[in-house]
Amino acid sequence: MIEVEVEDEAWTDALPDAVAVVERAATAAQGAVMGDVVVLLTDDAAVRAINARFRDRDQPTNVLSFPAAESAAPHLGDLMLAHGVCAVEAKVQGKTLADHLTHLTVHGMLHLLGRDHVEEAEAEAMEAEERTLLASLGVADPYRPHDPAHGDA
Repeated sequence: MIEVEVEDEAWTDALPDAVAVVERAATAAQGAVMGDVVVLLTDDAAVRAINARFRDRDQPTNVLSFPAAESAAPHLGDLMLAHGVCAVEAKVQGKTLADHLTHLTVHGMLHLLGRDHVEEAEAEAMEAEERTLLASLGVADPYRPHDPAHGDA
């Protein structure tokens, strides 16, 4: 089960179907793995506070993933997404907010499923998996360089 909580209405003001976008992306990334996930669509301040507390980084970020302990099964973990950061990134990268939210949800879900991108080989494998999942959802390769001169979005 994917539970989406909207804490910052800026998400649904900017993207009325934000909850459906997250549910679709999370379900695709989860695949056959059974488990529950909670996704919080919140603001930069909330993500900044959690990022500072748990990662010693006193700044907002786009998505935070918190895998659950094995003893919490079937709960896989929690995701937090910061509206301001995500909206700015989408604009700068020439993407729709829906596509960027889809990508970041898939990215966060893969972290909950044990994927990582610390080592180069891990990053390449994770990005390849993201590309495949996103293509299945009709979302362009997020790692392709953005070329505003050619209207890339």
